[in-house]
Amino acid sequence: MTAALPATLHALDLRHAHRLLNTGASVLIATAHAGRRNLMACAWNMALDFAPPKLAVCIDKATATRALLEGSGVFAVGVPRAGQAEMVFRVGSMSARDVPGQDKFTAFEIAHFPATRIDVPLVADCIGWLECRLIPEPAVQQAHDLFVGEVLAAWVDERAFADGKFRPLHDTPPDWRTLHHLGAGNFVVPGQQLQAGR
Repeated sequence: MTAALPATLHALDLRHAHRLLNTGASVLIATAHAGRRNLMACAWNMALDFAPPKLAVCIDKATATRALLEGSGVFAVGVPRAGQAEMVFRVGSMSARDVPGQDKFTAFEIAHFPATRIDVPLVADCIGWLECRLIPEPAVQQAHDLFVGEVLAAWVDERAFADGKFRPLHDTPPDWRTLHHLGAGNFVVPGQQLQAGR
């Protein structure tokens, strides 16, 4: 069945095409190397493989995070919760160069604890954390700013994630739901759950 084009359909400027896909959970990327550490927000991230688990994150050449990651070969991915939206926005809106003499953990008083397999701080009160080892792909990193990591350890908070999956929304406190960035500081959190296949 062919449908007529709706009158509300309009061409999208290609500069904004990524925003149609970029509504997955935002994450925090923590790095540390040679006595320095940094934290950035990242909306461009995805899972890649099951065994061993792998993921990909996009990190621009101009970021301090990228220099630390390339120096250490490790990074941590934190999955922030809705209750951390202000902190995620702050660390995502500011460069490490904007806080001279300190880092974002110190400048924004971000509580953290040490990772277990890598020497990187993990942001406290996240839904979960992935400790990763960089799988070097120099050509891909240079051409596309895309970094692949193997997950060495994973941790979750049972208030949001239990038995290998996210808890049902009716059983998850609202400030423990995932955070999805829409652009310009606007976030959404899951507010309705649908069950298919019954």
